Amino acid sequence: MIRKLIWLLLGIAITVTMQAQDKYVTFYGPLNNAWYHIRHDKKATVTFLGGSITNMNGWRTKVCDYLGAAYPGTAFRFINAGIPSLGSLPHSFRFENDVLKKGTTDLLFIEAAVNDRVNGTNELTQRRAMEGIIRHALAANPQMNIVLMAFVDEDKMADYHAGKVPVEVQVHEDLAKQYHLPFVNLAKEVTDRIDAHEFTWKEDFKDLHPAPFGQTLYFNTIKRMLDTAFNRPVPKQLTSAVLPKASDPLNYEHGAYVDIHTATNKNGFTINESWEPSDRVATREGFVKVPMLVSSCAHASVDLPFTGRTVGIGIVSGPDAGIISYSIDGGTVQQKDLRTQWSKSLYLPWFLILGDDLKPGKHVLKIVTGDAAEVTRIVHFLVNR
Repeated sequence: MIRKLIWLLLGIAITVTMQAQDKYVTFYGPLNNAWYHIRHDKKATVTFLGGSITNMNGWRTKVCDYLGAAYPGTAFRFINAGIPSLGSLPHSFRFENDVLKKGTTDLLFIEAAVNDRVNGTNELTQRRAMEGIIRHALAANPQMNIVLMAFVDEDKMADYHAGKVPVEVQVHEDLAKQYHLPFVNLAKEVTDRIDAHEFTWKEDFKDLHPAPFGQTLYFNTIKRMLDTAFNRPVPKQLTSAVLPKASDPLNYEHGAYVDIHTATNKNGFTINESWEPSDRVATREGFVKVPMLVSSCAHASVDLPFTGRTVGIGIVSGPDAGIISYSIDGGTVQQKDLRTQWSKSLYLPWFLILGDDLKPGKHVLKIVTGDAAEVTRIVHFLVNR
Protein backbone atom coordinates (compact mmCIF):
# COMPACT_ATOMS: atom_id res chain seq x y z
CA MET A 1 0.00 0.00 0.00
CA ILE A 2 2.84 2.40 0.88
CA ARG A 3 4.62 1.67 -2.40
CA LYS A 4 1.42 2.34 -4.33
CA LEU A 5 0.92 5.65 -2.49
CA ILE A 6 4.49 6.72 -3.19
CA TRP A 7 4.03 5.82 -6.88
CA LEU A 8 0.80 7.84 -7.05
CA LEU A 9 2.33 10.88 -5.36
CA LEU A 10 5.35 10.69 -7.66
CA GLY A 11 3.10 10.68 -10.69
CA ILE A 12 1.15 13.70 -9.41
CA ALA A 13 4.33 15.61 -8.65
CA ILE A 14 5.84 14.91 -12.06
CA THR A 15 2.62 15.98 -13.79
CA VAL A 16 2.33 19.24 -11.86
CA THR A 17 5.95 20.27 -12.33
CA MET A 18 6.35 19.27 -15.98
CA GLN A 19 2.94 19.61 -17.64
CA ALA A 20 3.16 23.37 -18.07
CA GLN A 21 6.43 23.12 -19.97
CA ASP A 22 4.88 21.78 -23.17
CA LYS A 23 1.31 22.14 -24.35
CA TYR A 24 1.36 18.82 -26.18
CA VAL A 25 3.43 16.68 -23.83
CA THR A 26 2.05 15.60 -20.46
CA PHE A 27 4.31 13.83 -17.99
CA TYR A 28 1.95 11.66 -16.01
CA GLY A 29 5.15 9.85 -15.04
CA PRO A 30 8.89 10.19 -15.63
CA LEU A 31 11.43 8.36 -17.77
CA ASN A 32 13.88 8.02 -14.90
CA ASN A 33 14.71 4.38 -15.53
CA ALA A 34 15.58 5.00 -19.17
CA TRP A 35 17.74 7.93 -18.04
CA TYR A 36 19.48 5.67 -15.51
CA HIS A 37 20.28 3.09 -18.21
CA ILE A 38 21.56 5.75 -20.59
CA ARG A 39 23.79 7.52 -18.08
CA HIS A 40 24.66 4.88 -15.51
CA ASP A 41 24.65 1.57 -17.41
CA LYS A 42 25.81 3.18 -20.65
CA LYS A 43 23.51 0.87 -22.60
CA ALA A 44 19.81 0.95 -23.37
CA THR A 45 17.28 -0.81 -25.58
CA VAL A 46 14.62 1.35 -27.20
CA THR A 47 11.64 -0.31 -28.89
CA PHE A 48 9.12 1.29 -31.22
CA LEU A 49 5.69 -0.42 -31.38
CA GLY A 50 3.26 0.88 -33.96
CA GLY A 51 1.97 0.80 -37.51
CA SER A 52 3.26 2.14 -40.79
CA ILE A 53 4.00 5.61 -39.38
CA THR A 54 6.41 3.95 -36.96
CA ASN A 55 7.77 1.46 -39.46
CA MET A 56 8.58 3.98 -42.20
CA ASN A 57 11.75 6.04 -42.23
CA GLY A 58 10.89 9.22 -40.39
CA TRP A 59 10.42 10.19 -36.75
CA ARG A 60 11.63 6.79 -35.49
CA THR A 61 14.91 6.87 -37.39
CA LYS A 62 15.40 10.49 -36.36
CA VAL A 63 14.93 9.56 -32.70
CA CYS A 64 17.47 6.75 -33.08
CA ASP A 65 19.99 9.09 -34.73
CA TYR A 66 19.39 11.76 -32.11
CA LEU A 67 19.89 9.48 -29.12
CA GLY A 68 23.06 8.03 -30.61
CA ALA A 69 24.48 11.51 -31.26
CA ALA A 70 23.35 13.02 -27.94
CA TYR A 71 24.77 10.19 -25.85
CA PRO A 72 27.76 8.83 -27.79
CA GLY A 73 29.08 6.94 -24.77
CA THR A 74 25.92 4.81 -24.59
CA ALA A 75 25.44 1.60 -26.57
CA PHE A 76 21.90 1.74 -27.88
CA ARG A 77 19.93 -1.16 -29.32
CA PHE A 78 16.92 -0.12 -31.35
CA ILE A 79 14.05 -2.49 -32.14
CA ASN A 80 11.60 -1.58 -34.89
CA ALA A 81 8.36 -3.37 -33.99
CA GLY A 82 6.30 -1.32 -36.44
CA ILE A 83 4.08 -3.21 -38.90
CA PRO A 84 1.96 -1.27 -41.40
CA SER A 85 -1.82 -1.32 -40.93
CA LEU A 86 -1.75 -2.67 -37.37
CA GLY A 87 -3.27 -0.90 -34.38
CA SER A 88 -3.79 -1.60 -30.69
CA LEU A 89 -5.67 -4.90 -31.10
CA PRO A 90 -2.93 -6.62 -33.15
CA HIS A 91 -0.24 -5.02 -30.96
CA SER A 92 -1.73 -6.57 -27.82
CA PHE A 93 -1.60 -10.10 -29.20
CA ARG A 94 1.76 -9.79 -30.97
CA PHE A 95 3.52 -8.07 -28.07
CA GLU A 96 5.02 -11.24 -26.64
CA ASN A 97 6.31 -12.40 -30.01
CA ASP A 98 7.45 -9.09 -31.52
CA VAL A 99 8.72 -7.25 -28.44
CA LEU A 100 9.32 -9.38 -25.36
CA LYS A 101 11.03 -12.22 -27.22
CA LYS A 102 13.52 -9.70 -28.63
CA GLY A 103 15.05 -9.10 -25.17
CA THR A 104 14.63 -6.59 -22.36
CA THR A 105 13.27 -3.21 -23.47
CA ASP A 106 14.18 -0.16 -21.38
CA LEU A 107 12.17 2.49 -23.26
CA LEU A 108 9.05 1.65 -25.26
CA PHE A 109 7.25 4.03 -27.64
CA ILE A 110 3.67 3.03 -28.55
CA GLU A 111 1.39 4.52 -31.20
CA ALA A 112 -1.94 3.15 -32.39
CA ALA A 113 -4.36 6.07 -32.63
CA VAL A 114 -4.31 6.44 -36.42
CA ASN A 115 -4.76 2.77 -37.31
CA ASP A 116 -7.38 2.33 -34.60
CA ARG A 117 -9.49 4.96 -36.38
CA VAL A 118 -8.71 3.77 -39.91
CA ASN A 119 -9.41 0.13 -39.00
CA GLY A 120 -12.66 0.97 -37.22
CA THR A 121 -11.57 -0.45 -33.86
CA ASN A 122 -14.30 0.22 -31.31
CA GLU A 123 -13.52 2.03 -28.05
CA LEU A 124 -13.97 -0.99 -25.78
CA THR A 125 -11.51 -3.03 -27.83
CA GLN A 126 -9.06 -0.12 -27.91
CA ARG A 127 -9.15 0.18 -24.15
CA ARG A 128 -8.77 -3.54 -23.55
CA ALA A 129 -5.96 -3.79 -26.07
CA MET A 130 -3.95 -0.74 -25.00
CA GLU A 131 -4.32 -1.50 -21.30
CA GLY A 132 -3.32 -5.06 -22.07
CA ILE A 133 -0.12 -3.91 -23.80
CA ILE A 134 0.84 -1.67 -20.88
CA ARG A 135 0.15 -4.31 -18.23
CA HIS A 136 1.86 -7.04 -20.24
CA ALA A 137 4.93 -4.83 -20.64
CA LEU A 138 5.16 -3.81 -16.98
CA ALA A 139 4.43 -7.31 -15.70
CA ALA A 140 7.32 -8.61 -17.82
CA ASN A 141 9.63 -5.74 -16.84
CA PRO A 142 8.38 -3.40 -14.07
CA GLN A 143 11.35 -1.11 -14.77
CA MET A 144 10.39 -0.47 -18.38
CA ASN A 145 9.55 3.14 -19.23
CA ILE A 146 6.71 3.61 -21.72
CA VAL A 147 5.65 6.60 -23.83
CA LEU A 148 2.17 6.75 -25.39
CA MET A 149 1.69 8.87 -28.50
CA ALA A 150 -1.34 9.90 -30.54
CA PHE A 151 -0.59 10.81 -34.15
CA VAL A 152 -2.85 12.83 -36.42
CA ASP A 153 -5.28 12.12 -39.24
CA GLU A 154 -7.99 14.20 -40.87
CA ASP A 155 -10.75 12.56 -38.80
CA LYS A 156 -9.04 13.61 -35.58
CA MET A 157 -8.71 17.17 -36.82
CA ALA A 158 -12.41 17.14 -37.67
CA ASP A 159 -13.21 15.94 -34.14
CA TYR A 160 -11.20 18.77 -32.60
CA HIS A 161 -12.90 21.27 -34.90
CA ALA A 162 -16.26 19.89 -33.72
CA GLY A 163 -15.25 20.58 -30.12
CA LYS A 164 -14.60 16.99 -29.03
CA VAL A 165 -11.52 14.95 -28.19
CA PRO A 166 -11.01 12.05 -30.61
CA VAL A 167 -11.84 8.72 -28.98
CA GLU A 168 -8.45 7.25 -29.78
CA VAL A 169 -6.64 10.22 -28.23
CA GLN A 170 -8.79 10.01 -25.11
CA VAL A 171 -8.09 6.30 -24.73
CA HIS A 172 -4.34 6.84 -24.99
CA GLU A 173 -4.36 9.72 -22.52
CA ASP A 174 -6.64 8.00 -20.00
CA LEU A 175 -4.30 5.03 -19.83
CA ALA A 176 -1.19 7.21 -19.73
CA LYS A 177 -2.67 8.94 -16.70
CA GLN A 178 -3.71 5.72 -14.98
CA TYR A 179 -0.30 4.06 -15.45
CA HIS A 180 1.82 7.22 -14.95
CA LEU A 181 3.28 7.38 -18.46
CA PRO A 182 4.30 10.36 -20.58
CA PHE A 183 1.73 11.19 -23.26
CA VAL A 184 2.51 13.02 -26.51
CA ASN A 185 -0.54 14.47 -28.29
CA LEU A 186 0.66 15.14 -31.82
CA ALA A 187 -2.90 15.04 -33.13
CA LYS A 188 -3.71 18.17 -31.16
CA GLU A 189 -0.44 19.89 -31.97
CA VAL A 190 -0.79 19.45 -35.72
CA THR A 191 -4.44 20.58 -35.60
CA ASP A 192 -3.61 23.69 -33.58
CA ARG A 193 -0.68 24.67 -35.72
CA ILE A 194 -2.59 24.24 -38.97
CA ASP A 195 -5.41 26.31 -37.48
CA ALA A 196 -2.80 28.98 -36.63
CA HIS A 197 -1.75 28.99 -40.32
CA GLU A 198 1.79 27.85 -39.58
CA PHE A 199 1.51 25.26 -42.36
CA THR A 200 -1.15 23.33 -44.27
CA TRP A 201 -2.24 19.72 -44.40
CA LYS A 202 -2.36 19.57 -48.19
CA GLU A 203 0.89 21.30 -49.02
CA ASP A 204 3.10 20.49 -46.02
CA PHE A 205 1.89 17.58 -43.90
CA LYS A 206 0.15 15.97 -46.89
CA ASP A 207 -1.10 12.68 -45.43
CA LEU A 208 -1.60 10.64 -42.27
CA HIS A 209 1.67 9.07 -43.41
CA PRO A 210 3.50 12.35 -42.94
CA ALA A 211 5.73 13.88 -45.57
CA PRO A 212 9.30 14.62 -44.38
CA PHE A 213 7.96 17.93 -43.02
CA GLY A 214 5.49 16.12 -40.79
CA GLN A 215 7.96 13.45 -39.74
CA THR A 216 10.34 16.20 -38.62
CA LEU A 217 7.54 17.88 -36.67
CA TYR A 218 6.81 14.59 -34.90
CA PHE A 219 10.49 14.12 -34.13
CA ASN A 220 10.95 17.65 -32.79
CA THR A 221 8.13 17.22 -30.29
CA ILE A 222 9.37 13.80 -29.19
CA LYS A 223 12.87 15.24 -28.85
CA ARG A 224 11.51 18.02 -26.63
CA MET A 225 9.84 15.38 -24.51
CA LEU A 226 13.08 13.41 -24.18
CA ASP A 227 15.15 16.50 -23.44
CA THR A 228 12.73 17.54 -20.71
CA ALA A 229 12.58 14.03 -19.24
CA PHE A 230 16.38 13.75 -19.16
CA ASN A 231 17.06 17.28 -17.90
CA ARG A 232 17.49 16.13 -14.31
CA PRO A 233 20.04 14.38 -12.11
CA VAL A 234 20.61 10.73 -12.91
CA PRO A 235 18.62 8.59 -10.46
CA LYS A 236 20.67 6.59 -7.98
CA GLN A 237 18.67 3.44 -8.61
CA LEU A 238 15.96 1.96 -10.78
CA THR A 239 12.31 2.13 -9.73
CA SER A 240 9.83 -0.68 -10.31
CA ALA A 241 6.28 0.18 -11.33
CA VAL A 242 3.43 -1.10 -9.18
CA LEU A 243 0.49 -2.09 -11.36
CA PRO A 244 -2.76 -0.49 -10.26
CA LYS A 245 -6.05 -2.34 -10.42
CA ALA A 246 -7.00 -2.81 -14.06
CA SER A 247 -9.67 -0.44 -15.31
CA ASP A 248 -11.07 -3.36 -17.32
CA PRO A 249 -10.43 -6.84 -15.86
CA LEU A 250 -11.02 -8.28 -19.34
CA ASN A 251 -8.12 -6.35 -20.86
CA TYR A 252 -5.75 -8.30 -23.12
CA GLU A 253 -2.84 -8.41 -20.68
CA HIS A 254 -2.26 -12.09 -21.44
CA GLY A 255 -2.85 -11.80 -25.16
CA ALA A 256 -0.62 -13.98 -27.31
CA TYR A 257 -0.39 -15.86 -30.57
CA VAL A 258 -1.44 -19.50 -30.62
CA ASP A 259 0.30 -21.66 -33.21
CA ILE A 260 -1.91 -22.68 -36.12
CA HIS A 261 -0.41 -26.17 -35.86
CA THR A 262 -2.48 -26.70 -32.70
CA ALA A 263 -5.70 -26.63 -34.73
CA THR A 264 -7.64 -29.89 -34.96
CA ASN A 265 -10.31 -31.49 -37.14
CA LYS A 266 -9.02 -29.82 -40.29
CA ASN A 267 -11.53 -30.64 -43.01
CA GLY A 268 -10.62 -28.75 -46.18
CA PHE A 269 -7.91 -26.76 -44.36
CA THR A 270 -4.22 -27.43 -44.88
CA ILE A 271 -1.09 -25.78 -43.53
CA ASN A 272 1.20 -24.19 -46.10
CA GLU A 273 4.52 -23.92 -44.26
CA SER A 274 5.71 -20.99 -46.37
CA TRP A 275 2.70 -19.31 -47.91
CA GLU A 276 3.01 -16.74 -50.64
CA PRO A 277 0.42 -15.61 -53.17
CA SER A 278 0.17 -17.10 -56.64
CA ASP A 279 -1.00 -13.76 -58.04
CA ARG A 280 0.84 -10.43 -58.01
CA VAL A 281 -1.13 -8.85 -55.21
CA ALA A 282 1.05 -7.15 -52.60
CA THR A 283 1.82 -8.59 -49.18
CA ARG A 284 3.11 -7.31 -45.84
CA GLU A 285 6.48 -8.30 -44.41
CA GLY A 286 5.99 -10.85 -41.65
CA PHE A 287 2.81 -12.14 -43.25
CA VAL A 288 4.29 -13.87 -46.29
CA LYS A 289 6.60 -16.89 -46.51
CA VAL A 290 5.36 -17.97 -43.08
CA PRO A 291 3.12 -20.89 -42.07
CA MET A 292 -0.50 -20.31 -43.02
CA LEU A 293 -3.64 -22.35 -42.35
CA VAL A 294 -5.48 -22.16 -45.68
CA SER A 295 -8.92 -23.37 -46.75
CA SER A 296 -9.02 -25.26 -50.03
CA CYS A 297 -12.70 -25.96 -50.68
CA ALA A 298 -16.22 -24.80 -49.95
CA HIS A 299 -17.41 -25.15 -46.36
CA ALA A 300 -14.00 -26.14 -45.05
CA SER A 301 -13.88 -26.37 -41.26
CA VAL A 302 -11.33 -26.34 -38.46
CA ASP A 303 -11.38 -26.41 -34.66
CA LEU A 304 -9.15 -24.68 -32.14
CA PRO A 305 -9.12 -26.01 -28.58
CA PHE A 306 -7.97 -23.17 -26.30
CA THR A 307 -7.94 -21.96 -22.71
CA GLY A 308 -8.85 -18.36 -22.19
CA ARG A 309 -11.49 -15.64 -22.06
CA THR A 310 -10.86 -14.13 -25.51
CA VAL A 311 -10.23 -15.79 -28.85
CA GLY A 312 -9.69 -14.45 -32.34
CA ILE A 313 -7.81 -14.90 -35.59
CA GLY A 314 -5.02 -13.11 -37.37
CA ILE A 315 -5.52 -13.50 -41.10
CA VAL A 316 -4.35 -12.13 -44.40
CA SER A 317 -7.34 -10.69 -46.20
CA GLY A 318 -6.79 -10.74 -49.95
CA PRO A 319 -8.91 -10.47 -53.10
CA ASP A 320 -10.53 -13.87 -52.45
CA ALA A 321 -11.43 -13.28 -48.79
CA GLY A 322 -15.01 -14.01 -47.86
CA ILE A 323 -17.32 -14.64 -44.93
CA ILE A 324 -16.81 -17.29 -42.27
CA SER A 325 -19.25 -18.85 -39.84
CA TYR A 326 -18.02 -19.70 -36.37
CA SER A 327 -19.17 -20.90 -32.99
CA ILE A 328 -17.66 -21.45 -29.55
CA ASP A 329 -18.37 -24.60 -27.56
CA GLY A 330 -21.14 -25.55 -29.96
CA GLY A 331 -23.07 -22.39 -29.22
CA THR A 332 -24.78 -19.88 -31.49
CA VAL A 333 -23.35 -19.76 -35.01
CA GLN A 334 -22.20 -16.27 -35.97
CA GLN A 335 -20.65 -14.80 -39.09
CA LYS A 336 -17.67 -12.56 -39.69
CA ASP A 337 -16.76 -10.78 -42.91
CA LEU A 338 -13.03 -11.16 -43.55
CA ARG A 339 -13.00 -8.66 -46.40
CA THR A 340 -11.65 -5.13 -46.04
CA GLN A 341 -11.70 -2.07 -48.27
CA TRP A 342 -8.06 -2.80 -49.13
CA SER A 343 -8.37 -6.52 -49.88
CA LYS A 344 -8.53 -6.19 -53.66
CA SER A 345 -5.04 -4.73 -53.81
CA LEU A 346 -3.31 -6.18 -50.74
CA TYR A 347 -3.11 -9.34 -48.67
CA LEU A 348 -3.74 -7.28 -45.58
CA PRO A 349 -2.92 -8.51 -42.06
CA TRP A 350 -6.25 -8.33 -40.27
CA PHE A 351 -6.99 -9.25 -36.66
CA LEU A 352 -10.49 -10.15 -35.49
CA ILE A 353 -11.95 -11.02 -32.10
CA LEU A 354 -14.43 -13.91 -32.39
CA GLY A 355 -15.15 -14.48 -28.73
CA ASP A 356 -14.78 -12.14 -25.75
CA ASP A 357 -15.99 -12.18 -22.13
CA LEU A 358 -15.86 -15.98 -22.12
CA LYS A 359 -15.89 -17.98 -18.92
CA PRO A 360 -12.39 -18.87 -17.69
CA GLY A 361 -11.28 -22.33 -18.72
CA LYS A 362 -11.20 -24.55 -21.78
CA HIS A 363 -13.18 -23.89 -24.95
CA VAL A 364 -13.33 -24.93 -28.59
CA LEU A 365 -13.62 -22.49 -31.50
CA LYS A 366 -15.06 -23.90 -34.74
CA ILE A 367 -14.66 -22.04 -38.03
CA VAL A 368 -16.49 -22.90 -41.28
CA THR A 369 -15.74 -21.14 -44.56
CA GLY A 370 -18.14 -20.03 -47.29
CA ASP A 371 -18.24 -21.10 -50.93
CA ALA A 372 -15.31 -22.40 -52.96
CA ALA A 373 -14.40 -18.99 -54.37
CA GLU A 374 -13.69 -17.66 -50.86
CA VAL A 375 -10.35 -18.50 -49.24
CA THR A 376 -9.57 -18.13 -45.55
CA ARG A 377 -5.90 -17.79 -44.57
CA ILE A 378 -5.12 -17.86 -40.85
CA VAL A 379 -1.61 -16.93 -39.82
CA HIS A 380 -2.19 -16.82 -36.05
CA PHE A 381 -4.90 -17.72 -33.60
CA LEU A 382 -5.29 -15.11 -30.86
CA VAL A 383 -5.97 -16.08 -27.25
CA ASN A 384 -6.12 -14.05 -24.04
CA ARG A 385 -6.19 -16.13 -20.87
